[in-house]
Amino acid sequence: MTPEFVIAFAKQAIILTISLSMPMLGLGLIAGLAISVFQAVTQVQEMTLTFVPKILAVFLGLLFAAPWMLEELTAFTANILENIPMYIR
Repeated sequence: MTPEFVIAFAKQAIILTISLSMPMLGLGLIAGLAISVFQAVTQVQEMTLTFVPKILAVFLGLLFAAPWMLEELTAFTANILENIPMYIR
């Protein structure tokens, strides 16, 4: 294993991690911004009001994105397992 290979492998893993987490983080961000605007307009400053909509948005996003996420993770893992003999050299 060369240092270039390890860096490329780590880069690929980081890119996969970011691409799988971005939809959930984006939905949480959008829900948080919407709740913040609602709180600013109505002047309701309830701390627990922000958590429930964010959690629901992330769970709904996860419900719809789970098959795609599982497919991406499975493909990445299968690629790693298939190429183990090349990695050992």
